[in-house]
Amino acid sequence: MESIKCVGILTSGGDAPAMNAAIRAVTRTAIYNGFEVKGIMRGYKGLISGEVIPFKTQNVSNIIQQGGTILKTARSKEFETPEGRKVAYETMQREGIDALVVIGGDGSLTGARIFASEFDIPIVGLPGTIDNDLYGTDTTIGYDTALNTIMEAVDKIRDTATSHERLFFIEVMGRNAGFLALNGALATGAEAAIIPEIATEVDQLAELIQNGFRKSKNSSIVLVAESELTGGAIGLAQRVEKEYPQYDVRVTILGHIQRGGSPSAADRILASRMGEAAINALLEGQRNVMIGIQNDVLVYVPFTKAIRNDKPINRDLLNTIKILSI
Repeated sequence: MESIKCVGILTSGGDAPAMNAAIRAVTRTAIYNGFEVKGIMRGYKGLISGEVIPFKTQNVSNIIQQGGTILKTARSKEFETPEGRKVAYETMQREGIDALVVIGGDGSLTGARIFASEFDIPIVGLPGTIDNDLYGTDTTIGYDTALNTIMEAVDKIRDTATSHERLFFIEVMGRNAGFLALNGALATGAEAAIIPEIATEVDQLAELIQNGFRKSKNSSIVLVAESELTGGAIGLAQRVEKEYPQYDVRVTILGHIQRGGSPSAADRILASRMGEAAINALLEGQRNVMIGIQNDVLVYVPFTKAIRNDKPINRDLLNTIKILSI
């Protein structure tokens, strides 16, 4: 701990709402505790190319309400190589950066774990991803805002679905995790959620049709996670046209609208708490951990647990959706 005088911050991978709130919290907590702070532009790519900016408290003024990330983000193939990571470490030495706070998802924290082990660097991760797929935390930074964006979009689509008596497949993000689809379906009163976690166990489309999901309704909305395991909304629509041609089916892919927008209150609060906790972790001598939240208590989760363990979904919610959609 005594050797840490300067903390670097970077955001990596896909952007998520409230990343800026996290940057603000890390910066100001670090300065409050006497650290120098340096912002690293464009994630690991910027660490390799030397895009490093000294950060003062005014650098993070008026950003808590902004979506995206003022540090920008990028994916770096070069950082995946030992040679690239060596160049990144040389940048840290040249800039006098003693520890890193990495804000990102599974891939970003995987890179952090490897980097930390190779060069013995104290790194603390913050779970910044709308997918909510990191083990050891009840929720991730950006997930609540993305969920609210999905809810608002589906509410609008339902007006058209009802007017035209159609079946809509709405594809949401989440990669191989069904949290956005599952909780989005529950929040919007959708008839079903098709998620990757159970895709190998049951034919979810056939089950949906066989359950007679339109007996009492003139329209239906089904949320689909974007995973290859589900087939995606387009794949499912093609199956319906071929196997169940009596249904008039439409597809909406929400896409990157889910990543943008001003973060919700819940995300701003979560990011602020986690950002402060990241610096507190360094003060306590913690390293190679992700800040998580469990039952509203902040916890330290080793990188190996956060990225290697699959986060379970609440399967009871599938039954809740089924019951409430009659």
